[in-house]
Amino acid sequence: MRYFLKLAYRGTHFHGWQIQPNGYTVQEHLNKHLSLLLRKEINVSAAGRTDTGVHAKEMFAHFDWELAIEDISTLVQNLNKLLAPDVVVNEIFEVKPHIHARFDAIQRSYEYRINRQRSPFKHNLAANIFYALNLEAMQAAAELLVAKRDYSSFSKSRTQTKTNICDIRQAYWEDCGDQWIFHITADRFLRNMVRAIVGSLLEVGKGRMTLDGFEKMIEAQDRKAAGQSVPAQGLYLNRVVYPQDIFI
Repeated sequence: MRYFLKLAYRGTHFHGWQIQPNGYTVQEHLNKHLSLLLRKEINVSAAGRTDTGVHAKEMFAHFDWELAIEDISTLVQNLNKLLAPDVVVNEIFEVKPHIHARFDAIQRSYEYRINRQRSPFKHNLAANIFYALNLEAMQAAAELLVAKRDYSSFSKSRTQTKTNICDIRQAYWEDCGDQWIFHITADRFLRNMVRAIVGSLLEVGKGRMTLDGFEKMIEAQDRKAAGQSVPAQGLYLNRVVYPQDIFI
């Protein structure tokens, strides 16, 4: 039987999602404590692979278990007692056996948070950018992102993806006073894509790149043409959407 976990985590103290030899990750943390509770080695697979320092307000992962879990609510409670305060599992539910947390997701949403005023209460939870920026120009540039096309200009080189074509369905800035939040939704994202997009939008906001230059940069399909990636601590995976027929 296949089960989905709906979870959230603060990525500050983790070396990203995926297990790696040189750092403690969210995947390793979940595997360890699920295996302890179920008394069998468990390996969870997630909807995405967040990088070091990146947060998730909503993440899904799946694992297989040969028996029906009779008391899921108790499993959730016991798991959260073991997990670090940075991680919470909100729900566990059964899905159809062939459903994959990563490959069956049809839409993902991210946000990037920028502090416009210094705050000790938002340390490592947003990027500190205090210099002057033209939000109106950045908003106009964000609108140019919405399309189905090749976004190689915002992807790390030498990745294992077969295509860099994504369908960006929404991209806009929200002014929250002391914070500016960039929202973006697409069917899929490339490695480092959102952070590279925000870095490029900041070039527009600083007046170093025109709207025409921004569009030409996208069409260049060349990472060297885009802006630098912004720090990881401002990035959040916000939402993952699946078809309704996956659920049992």
